[in-house]
Amino acid sequence: ILLTIMADNSKDGLSEKDIWGDSADAKMMDESEHEQIVGKSAAEIGSQTRMLETNIRIMKQDKQRLEHEHRSMDAKIKENKDKVKMNKQLPYLVANVVEISDLEDDEAEEDGAAVDEHAQKKGKCVVIKTTTRQTIFLPVVGLVPVEELTPGDLVGVNKDSYLILDKLPEEYDSRVKAFEVDEKPTEDYSDIGGLDKQIEELREAVVLPMTHPERFVAIGIQPPKGVMLFGPPGTGKTLLARACAAKTNACFLKITAPQLV
Repeated sequence: ILLTIMADNSKDGLSEKDIWGDSADAKMMDESEHEQIVGKSAAEIGSQTRMLETNIRIMKQDKQRLEHEHRSMDAKIKENKDKVKMNKQLPYLVANVVEISDLEDDEAEEDGAAVDEHAQKKGKCVVIKTTTRQTIFLPVVGLVPVEELTPGDLVGVNKDSYLILDKLPEEYDSRVKAFEVDEKPTEDYSDIGGLDKQIEELREAVVLPMTHPERFVAIGIQPPKGVMLFGPPGTGKTLLARACAAKTNACFLKITAPQLV
């Protein structure tokens, strides 16, 4: 009967070692079982055999349950890895670190969001300001260690959770990159008609202080910090600015006033 049970177990993937243990333990078990079986009747042996079969079925069920839990955990791990990978992909929402401060224990306990154990140990929180002019408080910093952050750093954050996903290089600032014109302006004053007075005023206020600053220093004149052109659309304001940029070898940035805030 025992041989039959062992044969059935071998078909189910259970080896003799899984059932009886190591060879030394199996030998001791054989001797102990032999002593117990010698003085028992056939009915008692049959009852013990059925008990062993029941135990084996329970072991098989436990094995199947553990395998199912293992597969479920593998699926969850894969799903979480995919989510992290997706959240780390561009495009980021660009933000600046405004302040890094200590996080009080009461605030950490009351916050219902996911808790970063590493951030809790350090007791740090971060305040950021996004390019959409939102100021966000982050009790959980994100994927970048808080020790690597300083106020003024440019960071990439998740568009939904605002968690910091990456620290961006200083020259990455997308607001400036979007404004910058790669090609140098080629416009000239001769391309503009009917604005001779305005051209002369711009030359004195903008071009000459940049091309001949020594003249202003010698005379003791403080040049203006800037000029404002106003008028209806199509009167040559942008064309004048591009011509001035071409004369001074400057970069022309076309931006709106709210983008400077």
